Amino acid sequence: MTATTANNPSVSFVNFLLGIKPLANLARNRARAMMIKRAENIGVPWRDRVTQLKTLNWEQRRTPIENPAVNYPDYYHRAFHAYDQGNLSWEAALEVEVAAYSVHAMLQPDNPRGGDAYLRSSYHEILQAQIPTPQRILDLGCSVGMSTFALQDIYPEAEITGLDLSPYFLAVAQYNSDEQQRNVTWHHAAAEQTSLPSGSFDLVSASLIFHELPCDAARTIFTEARRLLRPGGHFAIMDMNPRSPIYGKMPPYIFTLLKSTEPYLDQYFSLNLETELPQAGFTAPTITPTTIRHRAIVAQAC
Repeated sequence: MTATTANNPSVSFVNFLLGIKPLANLARNRARAMMIKRAENIGVPWRDRVTQLKTLNWEQRRTPIENPAVNYPDYYHRAFHAYDQGNLSWEAALEVEVAAYSVHAMLQPDNPRGGDAYLRSSYHEILQAQIPTPQRILDLGCSVGMSTFALQDIYPEAEITGLDLSPYFLAVAQYNSDEQQRNVTWHHAAAEQTSLPSGSFDLVSASLIFHELPCDAARTIFTEARRLLRPGGHFAIMDMNPRSPIYGKMPPYIFTLLKSTEPYLDQYFSLNLETELPQAGFTAPTITPTTIRHRAIVAQAC
């Protein structure tokens, strides 16, 4: 039994505490402070980097990439990752990269600065073994482009599209791709309804997004991913591993901090991908642990 099992008394108590707004705010602020401290302890200049980014004209960069017709689902308006406006804010967008380095530092204790790279490379080893030469790739929930660029590095000949629901994140992704001279198409849309053509991709990849979604949204995205894939194409997910003993052994205090920044974590941990993906039109998935906390899921479109 994991720490996130719905009928676990400690989970119920944590959920009760987080339902008290002052306590929830305190937990989020504490979690954020811990991330900043960890980042700067491993040599990631969180505050300096964000200060530098804030000098740029971000509103000017957001306008060309934003689709004004996009409807934001209710779940997307909730506070995420200690940001009251969730992913619809510049604060969140400008801190994504440094936060990733901090959060993933403990995946490689001997080289904490390399934890994020280790997380992505362990996922990509699974992809390359099962999907050697995709020609067209969609990175669902691409955020500011870290996962997109990592995919481009292992599949340099592929045509890559990065899709995200946050125009703030996409503005930063476009800036990052300009700075790195990357050729990526950025698309502002919900993963549930992308407006992209059916059967147009060989690989749809989703890194670290499903633990941020309610189950209904996840199921809709599975169906949309199947629509986007050509027959025989692959859907790949990298995300937290509910079966990892790390979560079952997590101290209640740390678990409370984690839950304060991840409002849909219980739903994600209850989602059975072995049954959900075949129901959406995929083969039975292969599920492979990749780090002490993460897993890779790969399924093929029937």
